[in-house]
Amino acid sequence: MLKVIVALLLGLQAGPTPVPTPAPTPPVTVRVALDTAEGRIVLELDKTHAPITTANFLKYVDQKRLDGIGFYRTAKGGPAFGFVQFGVQNAPKRVLPPIKHEPTTQTGIKHLSGTISVARYAPGTASGDFTIMVGDQPALDANPAAPGDNLGYAAFGHVVDGMDVITRILDAPTSATAGEGVMKGQMIVPPILIRTARRLP
Repeated sequence: MLKVIVALLLGLQAGPTPVPTPAPTPPVTVRVALDTAEGRIVLELDKTHAPITTANFLKYVDQKRLDGIGFYRTAKGGPAFGFVQFGVQNAPKRVLPPIKHEPTTQTGIKHLSGTISVARYAPGTASGDFTIMVGDQPALDANPAAPGDNLGYAAFGHVVDGMDVITRILDAPTSATAGEGVMKGQMIVPPILIRTARRLP
């Protein structure tokens, strides 16, 4: 009897058995292959954390609106640093309605090297043009401490295969005169064709 009481007292002193913290649920993702004139790029998109932006991109893919368009812009900030841009460029027969903005402070998806993001003007104007980072670019993330429009851009996935293709596109030749505003001198001539964009199993 005494042994039982001692065991109970020791158990009380040790406190309750800690409950293990469950591992976070992995996000639901979908992969898309862009088959370009420079090679294949495979993207993994995050449907869990960026559902609106991912669904928008998948509409362009599933409706074949990206077939036959091109990578048309390379913004170089230094050696192996910058981003490349592709999309429908507001072509009336290809562009879909704009979507609600999903800032990085909401999604947790940062603009790291290989991240895909959607281009925009004001928040809520993003539609069918997309950028892929070469090098980490935190300046494109939302920053509540910054003045003005501080919501950044909506990142929604990353490259899992084909960064060598992205790097070649970043180094593609550009026109010195094409483009307007900040895009002048950044337009790829000729654009690098995306033959097809398809979901992968």
